[in-house]
Amino acid sequence: MEKIKSLIKKFCTREIIFYALFGVFTTIVNIGIFSLLKYVFHVNENIANAIAICTAVLFAYFTNKDLVFHSEANTFKAKLIEFGKFILGRAFTMVVEYLGCLLLFAICPIPQIISKTIMTVIVIILNFFISKFFAFKTNH
Repeated sequence: MEKIKSLIKKFCTREIIFYALFGVFTTIVNIGIFSLLKYVFHVNENIANAIAICTAVLFAYFTNKDLVFHSEANTFKAKLIEFGKFILGRAFTMVVEYLGCLLLFAICPIPQIISKTIMTVIVIILNFFISKFFAFKTNH
């Protein structure tokens, strides 16, 4: 029982809880913007999806920067580099997810939604580590 408590303490940090919470909010922003544009303003679904994704990534950037990883970038140049690293990380995981799904869909005898879910979990974990150790890395 003590080992379980220790593991929970180790993995249920404020940072991880906030990352998960704002991940849920990012998903809500993505689906909400898409729905609003598609069903209320009758925007083409591909355009609505592109706008929703971009909005969700920006929302994720600002919430992760300020509320999860507490960015220490002070200058415009430092903030621009940090933003570039964040976008580069998200682009990388988008490629990982796409190629991973392509591979799993082709070789795995499991339902595609399970393959997609597996890749989504991998991407969430990768995004956390990319944000923590690459995009928002502190220098101390």
